[in-house]
Amino acid sequence: MSVLVYTESWEGKFKKSTFEVVSYAKKVADNLSADLCAIACGNISDEEAKLLGKYGATKVLLSDEINKGDNQSLSTLIASNSSNYDVIVFSNTNTGKMIAPRVAVKLRSALVSNAVEIPTSSFSVKKKVFSGKAFENSELKTDKKIISISPNSYGIFEVGGNCVIEKITSPEKGNITIEGQETSSGKINLSEAEIIVSAGRGLKGGENWGMIEELADVLGAATACSKPVADIGWRPHSEHVGQTGKSVAPNLYIAIGISGAIQHLAGVNSSKLMVAINTDPEAPFFKAADYGIVGDAFEVVPELIEEIKKLKN
Repeated sequence: MSVLVYTESWEGKFKKSTFEVVSYAKKVADNLSADLCAIACGNISDEEAKLLGKYGATKVLLSDEINKGDNQSLSTLIASNSSNYDVIVFSNTNTGKMIAPRVAVKLRSALVSNAVEIPTSSFSVKKKVFSGKAFENSELKTDKKIISISPNSYGIFEVGGNCVIEKITSPEKGNITIEGQETSSGKINLSEAEIIVSAGRGLKGGENWGMIEELADVLGAATACSKPVADIGWRPHSEHVGQTGKSVAPNLYIAIGISGAIQHLAGVNSSKLMVAINTDPEAPFFKAADYGIVGDAFEVVPELIEEIKKLKN
């Protein structure tokens, strides 16, 4: 058996989730005594592509023909270059969610999404279900198998090594035209963040977000918000996390003034550690949080910022 991994890039650069999915695919390949090949699309330099060798890829199939967002062409490219590969691995990012099912249909292969562990010898894969509230073991029985791993569920491991770069072309172009793109300008991408500081309606207004941004700065964190905050317009929708927003899995998630509705928790409960700050001791978030502070955010957060600054100094 052989393994192919799709590697996402942003403005020609790979990020954390890419190196994680390559590390995961490398372990799958090792268990099968197989080599690992990566496939990448976009304006990626050979030098950048060779970084994938540090995480286990021995070959990189590189195409610069397809624009970001043209998932129809991208899935066709991956499927057409997969004839020599029995296992295909994706990261369960927004892009992965759009192209992995397309590739599975084209190849008539089984697909497991939200995987959190390496497949067993019988190719049973543990995955998250019910918005992360439970786990399920799914066995893939088709000749070709597709796995989409949950971000921040495996880790990043450098194994050293070099890789060969091979340029490829798409057999056909899709009928999707990209007319424009809007890019979030946040300091740290939510999907890549190790720490996230998030706030809700308890902040009482967008003008009070200064202390949230200051706390994020001292922690080296990204900022996020609940759905009502984005709907009101206090914060951009790009910061909305939850079931209908972005699903995140940081090492630390700090929720300030967020009650903890089930829709919000569904998007953040993969966090390794959760801290809640709320004036309401009965707020649902306290049941999900590892640590909780019952108090006024306007008193707690400034004190927290000062204590962190003292520790850092």
